[in-house]
Amino acid sequence: MTPPSAPPGLPAPTLDLGGRTALVTGAAGGIGRACALRLAAAGAKVRAVDRDATGLETLAERSASAGLPGSVEPHVLDLTDLDATELTAAGTDILVNNAGLQLVRPIEEFPPDVFHTVLTVMLEAPFRLIRGALPHMYGQGWGRIVNVSSVHGLRASAYKSAYVAAKHGLEGLSKTAALEGASHGVTSNCVNPGYVRTPLVEKQLTDQARAHGIPEERVLTEVLLQDSAVKRLVEPEEVAEAVAYLCGPQASFVTGTSLVLDGGWTAH
Repeated sequence: MTPPSAPPGLPAPTLDLGGRTALVTGAAGGIGRACALRLAAAGAKVRAVDRDATGLETLAERSASAGLPGSVEPHVLDLTDLDATELTAAGTDILVNNAGLQLVRPIEEFPPDVFHTVLTVMLEAPFRLIRGALPHMYGQGWGRIVNVSSVHGLRASAYKSAYVAAKHGLEGLSKTAALEGASHGVTSNCVNPGYVRTPLVEKQLTDQARAHGIPEERVLTEVLLQDSAVKRLVEPEEVAEAVAYLCGPQASFVTGTSLVLDGGWTAH
């Protein structure tokens, strides 16, 4: 059973990011694509970073055809190339650390090389991107760092040791950046969605079914949404709106915190 999509909402408040350069990782699909389009709609020049060249090309075409005030520039990059990753962040006003990957396995069966890759892409690469972006942000006295964490940055789940470890680490990195950046006009926050309607979540269904010993069709309701009071997936556009809010002037006093979009999961 597929839960319904989010109901249509009111138009979002106007956000003007004209003249700002934003960098979004994992931009070829899912949350990253929604964030890139939302920031471009606000007038930002978006560096869309992903290793999926085809997905980036599709994103750029979609942005151009929509006639958005800003622009989307594809940057094909593998975030495990940490030196190149840091260089890519130079001159960035807004940094959205979103790229991620997932493997569902018990710890004793979890491949060490995959654990290493997950931590590299989801924790070390954000550190290098922040490191690369801060000199410019500090120099102009303004910057926005938004780390797309997860409810798993606040809660653990079985069989996701690498993902949970990376997201918990990202929460700490984000808070440290907030403390260091406050006097320079730079905010750093996390956005923490529950399960989002993305390919990353869809790919989990088979692994979760095997890990829990249940058919795939029962995974969504009995595993993924079991702890959520709102029984549906989060839409990528909802996450993008939370990211956009944190980039706006009304959020200048919001830093070092986590904006949770989990349908009541952490209310338990």
